[in-house]
Amino acid sequence: QVQLVESGGGLVQPGGSLRLSCAASGFAIRTAAMSWHRQAPGKEREWVATISNQANTNYADSMKGRFTISRDDAKNTAYLQINSLKPEDTAGYYCKALSLTMGRVTTYWGQGTQVTVSA
Repeated sequence: QVQLVESGGGLVQPGGSLRLSCAASGFAIRTAAMSWHRQAPGKEREWVATISNQANTNYADSMKGRFTISRDDAKNTAYLQINSLKPEDTAGYYCKALSLTMGRVTTYWGQGTQVTVSA
């Protein structure tokens, strides 16, 4: 019954911005580290950013500056703000939760939301 649902993707022009959401159900994300990954067509999935349960953030070097990960535990939702979008940002964006449940660390993935950057 644990589920992560991404939303907020779509078609955007270069230079535009998007705010992706990852809504969790079946568990409370306040005890979980949340991450975003992306996968472009024909390429391997790459890590974008992580935010810990204490709101500490880490970013892939190539993502620093234009990407901001955040969380709202009251809404049980994590976010990824992307600014100055480039065509090379076109990818499926996936949310991941690393949750401690009953003393066990479990990883959950969402189904992804598509971001397409094109004029």
